[in-house]
Order: sequence, then C-alpha cells, then structure tokens
Amino acid sequence: MSSSINGKVCIVTGAAQGIGRGCAIELAKVGGRIVVSDRNSDGGQKTVSEIRDMGGDATFIACDVRNKAEIEALMQRAADHFGGIDVLHNNAGTHETDLAQKTAVHEMDDDIWDLVYEVNLRSIWYAVRAALPWLRDSKGASIINTASMASFTAMPVSPAYCATKGGVLMLTKAMAVDLAQFGIRVNCINPGTIKTPLLDKYFDIIEDPQVRAAALKGFTGGNLIPRMGTPEEIGKLVCYLASDDSSFTTGASHMIDGGVTIWRGSVD
Repeated sequence: MSSSINGKVCIVTGAAQGIGRGCAIELAKVGGRIVVSDRNSDGGQKTVSEIRDMGGDATFIACDVRNKAEIEALMQRAADHFGGIDVLHNNAGTHETDLAQKTAVHEMDDDIWDLVYEVNLRSIWYAVRAALPWLRDSKGASIINTASMASFTAMPVSPAYCATKGGVLMLTKAMAVDLAQFGIRVNCINPGTIKTPLLDKYFDIIEDPQVRAAALKGFTGGNLIPRMGTPEEIGKLVCYLASDDSSFTTGASHMIDGGVTIWRGSVD
C-alpha cells in the first residue's frame, strides 16, 4: 500500500487535531507529501512539525472552508508548492453542540444550522470544484470525504450534523458518478466514536468518576469492539483509499465504527 502513495500530494482539511491530524500523519508515514489545512494555525503548524520530525514532507496553509475564495487559494497554493494535487481528503467538520447549548430541531437557531451546513457539506462541493483542474491531471486521483455513522443513524440534538453527514454520503456517490470520466475516484469514510481532543474535553468536564464511566459506556456500549477508535486507525483507512491499492473502489461508503451501526444492542 505504501509504495502506491509515495510522492502523492495529499491535502487534508481540518488537520490541526483529531482525525485530520491522524490522517495527515499516517499519509506522511507512507510517503505522501502533505498539505495540512485548518483555521487553527497553531494546531496546523504542530501537525506539520510532527510530520517533519519523522522525516516527512508537509506544509501548512490556513483556510476557512466556509469561504469559497480561501478554498480556491488553498488549492492554488498547494499546487504551486508541490506541483499538483493527487489526493483530497475533505475532513473539516463541526457539530452543533460545539456551537450552541440548544440544538434540538425545535430549538436550533438558523445561523447554527447554516454554519454546520457550510462547514460539513458545502465546503466539500467548493473544495472538489477548486481542486478539479489538478486532480484531472493526476494519475490515480482520489477524493476521500469524511462522513459519519450519523450518515446512517440519527442522534439526539444533532439535526444539522445528521442531515449534513447524510448529505456527504450522497454527495460522495454523485461525485463518483460525475468524475469517473476524468479517472477520479471518490469515496467516503464513516467514523464512529473516535478518541479525539474534543471528546477528551467532554469527558474532562465530568468530575464524578461514576458519571464519567457511565458517559463513556454511553459512547461505546453498543460497539461490538468495546472501545473507542483512534485517529490513527481512521488514517490507515484513508491511506488505503488514497492509494492505488483501492483503484477499483469508487462511490463506496466505508464504515469504521466498531460495529455499532449494524445492530441495536449493548455490549456489557
């Protein structure tokens, strides 16, 4: 797998922490030349430093994926820096509960709905169109979109997140159909509960150990593999989809959720 990524230019959005950082680092481990992108410059530079410290090749380009002009500039600067674009990993995302306290369908403000849509879904459309001139010139171009287990199953107080991640799933399929004529493959990944700084922060707020344990079980109790996933595990799947080893795979939706969405039960 690694040999078929070696030298490919890989853009990863939302790469300042969590899943995006894990994916950027894993792609670098197998020889990808990485464009780390995020609004968070400090976090993005930290990801670049980690890649360079292990001998990899990476650069940081700041970008707010809600802004079409910034996305277009990201693609141009990435191509200017590395000479092209081969892999686009649309990973940037947000959740309404990170933005407001009242996020149920009947309580959410319009601006919160719009922001989640702009980050989670519209940005993918913008990014693919902006990267297309270089992806068309690439041999073995691959687009990987981060969807979610919420693309398949609803969660409380998450209407915008569920709707947009469902949209990512179908947009991936539509893009696979439209871009096949250019030899560009488009797939998506559907992570379950992944151990990230954002989730760690949630648990750190809970002071009572029993309450914390109960909350953890709520996140992982339905997993057939009884633990959280890691960003590194997500990154290895992304490496496969970025590589030529997946050259017969397009329009596919890849679950990486510990088995939680295939049944309605609890693992004690």
